[in-house]
Amino acid sequence: MKIVYMGTPDFAVPPLKSLVEAGYDIPLVVTQPDRARGRGKKVTFSPVKQAAIHLGKGMQMSQPEKIKDNEEFCDMLTKLAPDLIVVCAYGMILPKNILDIPRLGCINIHASLLPRYRGAAPIERAVAAGDAITGVTIMHMAEGLDTGDMISKAELETGDKDAGTVTDELSILGATLLIDTIPHIADGTAVSEPQDDRFSTYASMLSKDDAHIDFHQPADKVLAQIRGMNPRPGSYAMLDEKKLRIIKAVTFSDDPEPVNAAPGTILSADKDGIKVSAEDHAITITAIQLPGKNPVHVADYLRGNQIEIGIILK
Repeated sequence: MKIVYMGTPDFAVPPLKSLVEAGYDIPLVVTQPDRARGRGKKVTFSPVKQAAIHLGKGMQMSQPEKIKDNEEFCDMLTKLAPDLIVVCAYGMILPKNILDIPRLGCINIHASLLPRYRGAAPIERAVAAGDAITGVTIMHMAEGLDTGDMISKAELETGDKDAGTVTDELSILGATLLIDTIPHIADGTAVSEPQDDRFSTYASMLSKDDAHIDFHQPADKVLAQIRGMNPRPGSYAMLDEKKLRIIKAVTFSDDPEPVNAAPGTILSADKDGIKVSAEDHAITITAIQLPGKNPVHVADYLRGNQIEIGIILK
């Protein structure tokens, strides 16, 4: 089977590696153009491009600035005549003229249990919402945003993991599910299920407002928001006029005592962390980052700094 692979970030690397290891013919990898990243604005390759170069296997690379109304790119794919196009976090919507090229169609590895969390940030939205279970869905691609028929799913327990950890685990899970699913697509035994739009939700791109912690909600919701926004864009609250990035936070115990202080009030600061009131109970912030500084455990920060008790994080 001849497969064209389209993906860009770290999340899309394990599925590519799995396809190569499984022996599929991948004549072309499509990824986003090289971009200037970081403070130094150094031009870097996407993780998928780096992986493809490392894997070798004669894979060609294409990095179009756009694919809609791109006749040259469309002609290239048509001449290549792939049996299947596999898409994973590529970053551009495929137009109909490209969707129609492969004999077996185009499939997408989407990081949610569709129809929940269609859109750009399904993992972060699921974790921030406090969902106990999330997963991946392999779906046929249609012209709508993540609206195609579902082929297969795999679930993952989120526990107290942050979005970064869940992303890593879902990437591996998606790679395994892909290898299990492709043979059924190839021999015609795959069973597709239409999505029920009544249960769909939209996972919009994250903003800085999403990362701003609201302590005027129950402690479990605060913790879920912190986990969902880490590592990117990074949850934060304002300490006086400084942005205090919250790297990690926990509850004090399985049965925390109610607090009467205003939400966001710093109740204590010691080696165990910064205890802050939420709407019902307190949470304990155990790792922080201040502007221009590296992330640090609260216990280490307090060795040379003080945090005023009674001040309110906003």
